[in-house]
This record gives sequence, C-alpha cells and structure tokens, in this order.
Amino acid sequence: MGNYEKPREAWAITGSGHYLKECLELVQQRPDVDLFLSKAAAEVLPMYDFDLKSIRQQITCFRDTTASASPVGLFYQGRYRRLVIAPATSNTIAKMVWGIADTLVTNIYAQAGKCRIPSIVFACDTEPEMETEAPGGMVMVYPRQVDLENVKRLEDFEYTSVVTSFAQLVATLEELD
Repeated sequence: MGNYEKPREAWAITGSGHYLKECLELVQQRPDVDLFLSKAAAEVLPMYDFDLKSIRQQITCFRDTTASASPVGLFYQGRYRRLVIAPATSNTIAKMVWGIADTLVTNIYAQAGKCRIPSIVFACDTEPEMETEAPGGMVMVYPRQVDLENVKRLEDFEYTSVVTSFAQLVATLEELD
C-alpha cells in the first residue's frame, strides 16, 4: 500500500435528500475531502438546487461512471484515512449489509473495510416515523421494518460507525478530528 504524506477523507453521497444540504455544507467546511457521488446522488443534487459543475470546481469529485468503480484503487494506495457516507439511503445500507459492491459507493465501502479504513455511515431511515426533506419540502416517511433492521445489522460491522442524526454525525467527526 502506498503512503500519502497526509491522507484525505473520502465522503460519499447517495441519492437521499435527508440532510443533504447540511451534509454538503459540512463537506465544504472540511479540509482535504474528496467527494464520491452515486448515480442517484448526481441525479438528486439538481433537484435540491445544487449545481454539480460548481461543486466539482470546489472539490475533487468522483462519479459512478465505470463498471469497475476504478477510484477504489485510491483506498489501497493509502490516500484516505476515513470514509464518510452521508447521507446513506436504505438501498445503499441494504447492499452494504449483504456485501453487494456494485456501485461506486458500495464498492468504496467494501474496499475501505478490506483496507481497515474506518467508515462513518449516516443512515437515513432510522425511526418508524420520520420527517425528511423532499425536493418540494418536508414530508413524513415511514421506513419499512427491513430498512430499520439493516441499520441495526450495519452497526455490528467492523470498522463501521453508524450515526442516526446529523448532530451525531457532526459530533462523531469532531471527536475523531
């Protein structure tokens, strides 16, 4: 594994609007962050009035455009000290729980684990009833039992910290910095 003088933070965004604005603001405040966008994230960002071109001018961005998710090699080269997946959809959580690594985000999660790089996952669907932001405003959502169970399963994964609120995400990052 190669060594970078100062390893960076990898931050992945999935296709959820749940605290998306706050997560992006947090990304922009942090030094040395590379952003990884799922296909769904790239589709959803404009729905929440984010300009992908503008983001890419400010932050190094990797998009889910290759079958092999080629940026995963950077994890083996020692480029990253930590992976943050925030926000993380139920679909992404389910794939991670069951070891499916068929997207950029699920693949970098798998590779981070194989490299013993700690991950922080901000799960979206964590309560039986929740209010969340949709493109048209705030809405109520009712996560399925399977979604709630998958979050609990992920909590037991090695090198993985699951956070269930934005405040907990901020506190965990501050604790580790």
